[in-house]
Parts: sequence; structure tokens; C-alpha cells
Amino acid sequence: MKNTGNTILITGGSSGFGREYARAWHDAGNTVIVAARSADELEETAKGRENLHAMPLDVADAAAVEQFAKEIVERFPDLNVVMNNAGIMPYEDISGARDLSDAEKVIAINVLGPIRLTDALIDHLKARDDAVLINVTSGLAYVPMPKAATYSATKAAIHSYTLSLRKLMEGQVEVIELVPPGVQTELTPGQSTREGYMPLDEFIEETLALFAQNPTPEEILVERVKGFRFAERDGTVKENLDMLAKR
Repeated sequence: MKNTGNTILITGGSSGFGREYARAWHDAGNTVIVAARSADELEETAKGRENLHAMPLDVADAAAVEQFAKEIVERFPDLNVVMNNAGIMPYEDISGARDLSDAEKVIAINVLGPIRLTDALIDHLKARDDAVLINVTSGLAYVPMPKAATYSATKAAIHSYTLSLRKLMEGQVEVIELVPPGVQTELTPGQSTREGYMPLDEFIEETLALFAQNPTPEEILVERVKGFRFAERDGTVKENLDMLAKR
């Protein structure tokens, strides 16, 4: 992935990772479009930056994704980087029968959202030079958090989907998986100040350095996430699962 001169779309751009990547990549000399459900928060992300643009989008709405894709290609024909970052992580108890509406919402946003947006834009990306697609997964794709079982499963699904996409897009679109550890954002209530989670600014700084490598790694892995990413190889899945079950 080249460092400058891109036109980049980031979903989930109203806070957390999305907001910080949007600002950093804009300031590095890229045109950036941020998308999310909250128009007000998107405008806050873009405030004061001439080439940072806000476009509301609900990735759980199939028709909205299709219309959004048409509009963004028309407005930004040089679009060459798409970052599927939007996601939600509600806690749940799967040990008994329950209302599955929250689980269905997680799947709609975390799995169907990136699949639909990728499908809507992949032909455009294939026709662009220096095309990149970035899927944000999680260390929990490799070792699940029991009280966020559906979230963890959705990230495992996107990891698998990314592997398939990378293979099929060889020589056409660079496909990158960003694998965060627990980071101090508001993904879950109180997480932005939770002890033991990686400070957001440190995560952004370390990952931007990895994105800037030539060639860019297929997987963007900060040091803190490698224990989860390689747990199966290292025989530490049970140990990590027991630790996550206590959180």
C-alpha cells in the first residue's frame, strides 16, 4: 500500500480506529472518505481537514450499501483503498435460550456489511492502480471471548473471507487484514479507559509504521496481538481462552 496519493474509504469512521486512521492518512497526503451511521460524529472526524469527506452509511442496510457504492464511485472515481472497519461488540450470554436480535445485528454489521460493500466496489477496485482492500478483524478471531461469542465468530468469519479474497485477487487488488488486540476505544462501554488494553495512540502509531512498510504485510499485527494470532501454533489457545473467560 502506497503511503500518499490514495483515495481511501473508511467505514466506522465516526470514532476509534476509523477516526484516527482517517485523520492520519489525510494528513499524510491522501483524500479520505469516512462513512458511518452518525452524520454529526462523521462531521467531527472531518472538521478542519479539506480532503476528508463524510458520507453517512448504515452497512447493515443492503440497499443503502448498493446506493452508497454508486454515489462514492461517481463522486470519487479515483477511489483505490477500502477499509472495512465498521463493527459492534455487544456482550451476551449464550449458555441459555435468549433473544437473538442482538446476535443477528452483529452478523449483519460485522459480516454482511463488509461482504456487501466489498462486492459493490470490487469491480471498481480491480480497475484501479494501487488498489487495496483492508479488512479489520480482531485477536478474538483466533481466541474467542466467551461473553462476546458472536462478535468473535464474526471476526473469524471475516478472517476466512479475507484469505479467500486475497487468493482470488492476486495481482489485481492488495488484500490486507488488520488484527487489533484489545485497544482503548469505545467499542464496549468503558473500554477507552480499561486497564490492560492498548492505548489507541500507540496502536495507531505502531500499525501505521507497518502499513508504511514496502511491501505492506498481508497481516498488520502489533506485538500485543501476536499471542492470540499464533495461539493455535503455540498451543496456548486454552490458556488464552481461560484468561478471556475471566474478563
